[in-house]
Amino acid sequence: MKRDVQEDKQAKRRGRPAWADVAAVVAGVVVLVAALIYYDVLYPVGLGPRQPIPFSHRVHVTYKHLSCFMCHTGVAKSPRAGIPPLETCMLCHSRLIRTYPYIVKLREHYEKNIPVVWERVNWLPEFVYFNHSMHIQRGFDCSWCHGEVALMDRVVKARKFEMGFCIGCHRQHGATHDCFTCHR
Repeated sequence: MKRDVQEDKQAKRRGRPAWADVAAVVAGVVVLVAALIYYDVLYPVGLGPRQPIPFSHRVHVTYKHLSCFMCHTGVAKSPRAGIPPLETCMLCHSRLIRTYPYIVKLREHYEKNIPVVWERVNWLPEFVYFNHSMHIQRGFDCSWCHGEVALMDRVVKARKFEMGFCIGCHRQHGATHDCFTCHR
């Protein structure tokens, strides 16, 4: 009881009641927690480049359970995985989530036959030949090179595709080291 009286006297000397100190601390904690949620949950660090139409692999793969092969149809039979054509998006979005602003934008691009210019995340120099289908057919999961794309809202480059990375992988899996396998 004596201590409460002393705290009240000290607070009055500072010009504010004791509960104001507690409120300030609580407000600071709330702001800190909100910032952590904002930056770690809603917009985590390490996002890839902003795309003209946001696309979340996390939503489509993890929550909607779509296979990589549904959109990247050529990956198992051609050298390139490629970016899916807008027709692929419209298979679902001609009927689903039609009023979401970015889906409206996607539909406008599709109807006017205007390509979406995506920001490229992964690339290899022109002098390097890489065949996606060969790797997929030998059982390599996309995440080996591209990281856990299924958990990404915006794709981030997971690996630096340099010769050392490729040679290391070839050695680890007993594949050829012949220069002309990759350099044509």
